[in-house]
Amino acid sequence: MKLLNYTLSYLSIALLVVVGVWAVIFYVNMLDEIYDSIDDGLENSKILIIRKVESDTTLIHKTEFMESNYAIHEITDNHALHVRDIYMDSTLYMQNEKDFEPVRMLKTVFRASNGKYYELQIVSSMVEEDDLIEDLFYAIVWLYIVLLASALIINNVLLRRVWKPFYTILDKLKNFRLGSNENFAAEKTNVSEFNILNETVSSLLQRNIAIFNSQKQFIENASHELQTPLAISINKLELLTEKNSLSGDQLKEISTVIESLERLTRLNKTLLLLSRIENRQFPQETSVNFNDLVLRLVSAFGDLSEFKSVTIQVEQPGTCIYTLNAELAEIMLSNLIKNAILHNYPEGSVTITIHASGISVTNTSHTGALDETHIFDRFYKNSSAKNSTGLGLSIVKSIVDYYGYTIRYTYTNQHHTFAISF
Repeated sequence: MKLLNYTLSYLSIALLVVVGVWAVIFYVNMLDEIYDSIDDGLENSKILIIRKVESDTTLIHKTEFMESNYAIHEITDNHALHVRDIYMDSTLYMQNEKDFEPVRMLKTVFRASNGKYYELQIVSSMVEEDDLIEDLFYAIVWLYIVLLASALIINNVLLRRVWKPFYTILDKLKNFRLGSNENFAAEKTNVSEFNILNETVSSLLQRNIAIFNSQKQFIENASHELQTPLAISINKLELLTEKNSLSGDQLKEISTVIESLERLTRLNKTLLLLSRIENRQFPQETSVNFNDLVLRLVSAFGDLSEFKSVTIQVEQPGTCIYTLNAELAEIMLSNLIKNAILHNYPEGSVTITIHASGISVTNTSHTGALDETHIFDRFYKNSSAKNSTGLGLSIVKSIVDYYGYTIRYTYTNQHHTFAISF
């Protein structure tokens, strides 16, 4: 979820709570004001009616509301002494509505000119609470929608402009690659926090670039310095084996040493390659046709497959073309194909399937399933092959991760399958 939408989600929840609480308080206050206003009107009507009764005693016989809003009933003296003005909610049958409607009623007692006590009931129509709640609910819903829409507009117009320096530095960091020789240029803004962020990120990247260049230089120098003495040692040992003065046991020992040195040479080159991949030193990219690449590699491994008595079959249900470094693409597939041939048995088979979105390499084998949690670890070997460095699948995994692809291993019916999905 993007930052602006993330803040908007919290803002919408906060607005919902605030508007809800505000609606309850507003509803209570509004009812209080309505009751206060109606009660004031009832109090005024009481005074007017009592004055009118004093001048027109026939009104004390009006016991039904009928066309007016009041009714008068005679009560005993004893009852009159215990009655106080009472404001209450009640209902009254309305002819126009053909139903009982809510009213506000005032009950009071007065003494007429004839010395008797009478109870006066005065009613006043009021807003129906269910209608009021419904109207208020829809008003609050529309208010919430308007507020949310306003917040959305502010988020995507005003706040996006305010956060523009942040998104600018985010895009630069996303596209920045160590070893690309691109300088990270931070933009100046009017917001001090963004300026501090730009300066901090720029300083951090400069330190990382310096460390990266130093590490790359060290690895290249170390690899180069190792290659030279290794090559000299192998050459001298090979020259030594050509002398006729050595016995068979001595030649065997020298041969073992040469094999170890050659393995060390391969290991040195492989580790250097891994380091270059992880340091992203393969910026050059081109469109690679994996169908043509697979056919070329199968032809190149023809002698090895013939020596191992392994048949290779290529299935092409689709055309696979992607943009990446051509050298890395060849290394990735050659390692998988070579492993499938070497870790096979005589008269075994290798099947390479090319889809539009991926490639899978399947080989027969008498060995059981590999450990899926460690097969891509460096120096992990499931066989005792002397010439294996244990880095082939690690290189494949590094290349796959380099481009954001995925690789999956499965084992079914004595068949190992490595499937790369682009």
